[in-house]
Amino acid sequence: MEIQLTAVQYLELEKLALGAFSPLTGFMNEDDYTSVIETMRLPSGAPFPLPVVLDVDADIAKHAIQLRHVDLVFQGQVVGSLVPESCYPKDINGVIEKIFGTTSAQHPGVKNFMLMKPWLLGGAIKLDHRVRFEHSDHELTPQETKTLFKARGWKTITGFQTRNVPHRAHEYLQRIALEISDGLFIQPLVGQKKVGDFTPQAVLAGYQALVKNHFPQNRVAIGVLSTAMRYAGPREAVFHALIRRNYGCTRFIVGRDHAGVGDFYGLYAAQNLAKTFEADLGIEILALSGPFYSHCIEGIATERSIPETLVGTDDVIEISGTFMRQVLVDGKQPDPRLIRPTVVDALRGLDLFIKEDKT
Repeated sequence: MEIQLTAVQYLELEKLALGAFSPLTGFMNEDDYTSVIETMRLPSGAPFPLPVVLDVDADIAKHAIQLRHVDLVFQGQVVGSLVPESCYPKDINGVIEKIFGTTSAQHPGVKNFMLMKPWLLGGAIKLDHRVRFEHSDHELTPQETKTLFKARGWKTITGFQTRNVPHRAHEYLQRIALEISDGLFIQPLVGQKKVGDFTPQAVLAGYQALVKNHFPQNRVAIGVLSTAMRYAGPREAVFHALIRRNYGCTRFIVGRDHAGVGDFYGLYAAQNLAKTFEADLGIEILALSGPFYSHCIEGIATERSIPETLVGTDDVIEISGTFMRQVLVDGKQPDPRLIRPTVVDALRGLDLFIKEDKT
């Protein structure tokens, strides 16, 4: 029997096989799924905040669970296999609200979850062929990053997650990391994202320009992460920290509204949740305030480093991925205080924004 994988599912299979989602080694069975939804932990007690599942139609589920082995196929090629352990419905115990904190179809994570097939097939997996896609040459496996860090003599490594082109606020956080760590690992997420987000090409080009021109070459590494954005806010912050631990990072930056979207989460809800798991995650959470430009100090700062009377006033120019998207859509030359001209130059001629869902 064969199961046809989508691109998203194929990437999940690969990340499981490579150890990016360790200690999870296969698509979640029902016990895993229920435990993760209810407690944000696997049955073993290990932190794991989000489901990693293989969704299938009812007829496939009915037949696959009776077999000892099924082939996993992508675009006509057998790329791996699964040993079915359990098959169960995806919609149990109000799962959507527990994952995302909302059931609103305006939330992109909720929307993607609702579009998933109704049954989930769990079990051990085997990967026969790595994914090859446009940005594969820029991706490193967990083993490769650990080897790289060791070769460079890094003992403390800060991981940075992003889905946006780099602006000055991001750079501010990254320089803090460089002050306290041997190395900085910038890992842009280039898997499934929502329409309107920056394209992988734009994000990667922007960061390559930033690192080449404005960072010490021997203390920064870039490697993309090809997995889907869940837009799950606090839960996803914990998930991102877990992934970077598996890639060899010892610290992970969780900033303002990490993995959030719209107004669905509190500005620092992700930090608060990530901190509660820090002792068990095996990685230090750097809970950093969201930077902005301050006219008063003529530079990037946070609410912790400017006079209290200026916070929330016209002194402050907020910088965010949403703000930068609006600026670039208008076609205006962005303010160099907010984004470096070298980064803007690297974006010229590229498709900047995702225009359609290609999952």
